[in-house]
This record gives sequence, C-alpha cells and structure tokens, in this order.
Amino acid sequence: METERNLETGGVPTPAQLEKLNAYARRALKPEEVYVFSLVLCDNQVDRDYERFPRASLEKLAGLFLGRTGIFDHNPSGEGQTARIFDTALEVDPARSAQAGEPYCALRAWAYMVRCPRNADLILEIEAGIKKEVSVGCSVARTECSICGADVRQQPCTHQKGQTYGGLLCWHELVEPLDAYEWSFVAVPAQREAGVTKRAGQPGFDQVRKALDQGQGLSPGQAQLLKAHLEELEGLAAAGERYLEGKRRELVRLAAFALPRVEGKVVAQVAKGMDLAQLEAFCLGLRPRAPGRIQLGQGGDPKEADNRAFLV
Repeated sequence: METERNLETGGVPTPAQLEKLNAYARRALKPEEVYVFSLVLCDNQVDRDYERFPRASLEKLAGLFLGRTGIFDHNPSGEGQTARIFDTALEVDPARSAQAGEPYCALRAWAYMVRCPRNADLILEIEAGIKKEVSVGCSVARTECSICGADVRQQPCTHQKGQTYGGLLCWHELVEPLDAYEWSFVAVPAQREAGVTKRAGQPGFDQVRKALDQGQGLSPGQAQLLKAHLEELEGLAAAGERYLEGKRRELVRLAAFALPRVEGKVVAQVAKGMDLAQLEAFCLGLRPRAPGRIQLGQGGDPKEADNRAFLV
C-alpha cells in the first residue's frame, strides 16, 4: 500500500513510531531510550546480480520484513543483531521508470535500536554515513527469465542473465516472496540504491532555527525540541570521543609490537594530536606487523535448506 509519511531518519521517535516499535518490545520503551532511522531495503530496478523484484514482490515483502532484525554481512549469529524493523511502506515515483517499464518503486523501512554504550559507535557511524548500505535475505517461490518467462529453477532456459537477446537485457524476476529472513549492513549491496537514508533535520527544527536567527522567543514545544536536539548532539559527541579514545589505545598497543623502541607514553602523546583519519591510517599500517592477530567474522556463508534463498 502506498502512503505519504515523514521521511526523517535518526533521533528520537515520534509518538506514532514509538507506539509501533513498542509492539516488539517486552516493556514500553521511552523515546530517549531508542534510536530510529530509515532505510531503503530494495527496489524494482535490476540489481548487480541481474535480478529484480517486481512491484508485486515488494508489496509482499513489506509485510514479511516487519519485525525482522538487522545484522552484519548476513552472519546469522545472534550477537550481531543490531536493530529491528517496526514499519514499512512502498514508495512509488511515477516520474521515474524501472528497466521493466513499470514506475520506479522502493521498499522503505523504519528500524529502531536501543541507545546504550554498545550501540553508541554504530549510531555515530550511521549518522556519519559510514554504515549505510544494506542487503536483504529472503526466499521466493519462482525465479523467472525476463526474456521467455521460464522458471529457471524448474525449467532452465538457454538465456543467461546479464546477456542481451535481440536488444533486450536478460535478468531474473524474483516472484512471490515466501519469507524474509533478515537485512544486513554490507559494504557493497546487490541493490544499488539500498541503504540508510539521510536525515534532512529534525521535524520542525527549521522553525526553531528561524526563531533563534530572528531573536524571537521559543514556544514550549520548540524549546523541548531544541533540548532534545542538543541532548542528541551531546550523545553523538560523547560517542565520537569514545571512538577516538579507542583508536588512540589501539595505536599505542600496535606500536608496542611494531615499534618496540618507541616508548608507549611518547606514542600516546602523538596519538592525542591526531584526528580520526590519521589514527585509522596509522593503525592500518601497523596492524599487519602486530603478532597474534585474530580475524573475526570470516566464517562461511550460512547453508540454506534448499535453493530458494536469496541474499539481495
């Protein structure tokens, strides 16, 4: 179902959003306890794997993704659960066409996570646009060839996706979704436009800024909005400082192995004068020279019970 709604992402949830997300919580969460953001899960364009969700599939997925959790790189470990989807909507742009000729449409979702020390760095990375791209895991009943319409799993045809036949590009249509498993933060999503959407500002904050610029007094509601915005900025600043301090400690630790003749206190003093980009560059350069490194999250892809699972 198409609907018009506020596309603001990040920050404190609206009363309506809080009511919806609390349906998934074991107790009623307060606005200051959660962080809400918006993301595009998938659309009806042909993706990098030459596969496509038609509009009917997106409409079905809108319901299937309600309540699904976000993880990292499709790793099914429970430790990687970060956020949960509490609302979805199909958004249509009639002025834009998908490759199949139908109007462009995308499945947007709203997700929430708990504001806690463990999530502070992730929230900061989302706000900074570092953690942005997402990919979805789901299963479909049929995978149809765009050239001849054959279900390529039941009756394989001779057409190869990504190839052109008579001037027509071949792709696979992902038809009749059966289940939605999860959505993941990834480095390169198959769907080119899938990802967290940027916030334009807090609702009503333009009026607050205008009133301040004109030296006018604020209404109680505007004052509360400004207070919430300042508290959010303070939280983000604190999270950023914790992240920087962690990088400083990492640099000191790596230098102890890679540069044993340099005193740790000297490295610590130098690290204090570095910005984040410099710290990350030095850590990246020294990390290969530190012994006993452990690489996490290198397990194989989860096995599926049959060949109907897709990570898109």
